[in-house]
Amino acid sequence: MPRHSKLQRLVLTLYRQFLRAGQNKPGFIPRIRDEFRANARIKKTDVMHIEYLYRRGQRQLEQLKDVNTKQLGSFSKPRDQG
Repeated sequence: MPRHSKLQRLVLTLYRQFLRAGQNKPGFIPRIRDEFRANARIKKTDVMHIEYLYRRGQRQLEQLKDVNTKQLGSFSKPRDQG
C-alpha cells in the first residue's frame, strides 16, 4: 500500500475533523462528503490549488465549530437560465 504524502495526510485529517464537527449539525455530513469528493478529482500535482483549498477548508472548519453556525456559505457558478 503506497504511503500518503504530507499534504495528503493533512487533507485526510481535515476531512475527519469536518466529519466530527458536522455530526451535531443536521445536513452537514452529506455536504462535507460531496465537497471533498468533488475536490478529489483535482490532480495531485496541482499542489498550489490543493494548498489553497486546504487553507480555505481550515477557515470553514473554524466556522463550523462555532456553536452559532447553522450553515456554511459556498460559492458556485450559477446555472444557465436558458
